[in-house]
Amino acid sequence: MKFLKGKKLYSILFGVCPVCHEESMYKENNPYVLNRIFDMNERCSNCGTKYKIEPSFFYGAMYVSYAVGVAFAVAAFIIAHLFFGAGLMISFWAIIGTLVVFMPIIMRLSRNIWINFFMNYKEDAGKTRQPE
Repeated sequence: MKFLKGKKLYSILFGVCPVCHEESMYKENNPYVLNRIFDMNERCSNCGTKYKIEPSFFYGAMYVSYAVGVAFAVAAFIIAHLFFGAGLMISFWAIIGTLVVFMPIIMRLSRNIWINFFMNYKEDAGKTRQPE
């Protein structure tokens, strides 16, 4: 997937620094380690980008999370109801199960999308970093 490097999609899908695309934003890459799901590095060690721009910055990701959750729910409904011919009640339970199982991924994906609204990729970001 290196062909995506330099695109916002790369940072969103892999949870890497939105500025240099070199380092993971998260201390634990596996989103299913639930007690560390929100643990993020303070800054990128490659380019020095501060991830939490301001206090409570990631509260905005809740709005994105709603949209991403709806997308997952619609996909679950289409797969269950249209492809497998499940009734409405089975489709409902498929939606609930999908949202529960994919909750950690939805949360991380929402944070990645939110931070990428405010930061852009810079090809030479890690090369020109000033020492702190």
